[in-house]
Amino acid sequence: MSIKAVADFLGHADPGFTLRTYTHLMPSREDRMRQVVEDARAKGQHAPDVP
Repeated sequence: MSIKAVADFLGHADPGFTLRTYTHLMPSREDRMRQVVEDARAKGQHAPDVP
């Protein structure tokens, strides 16, 4: 999954913001990253809006 796809999924205008925010989730850990994002969305959590 590309960082652009993740940014789009989360509604971030800037993929750089997404990368900086989720950089601790290694690209080789795509399944883990996907699960973390899905869990957060299921709980109604979202990333803060990016200006």
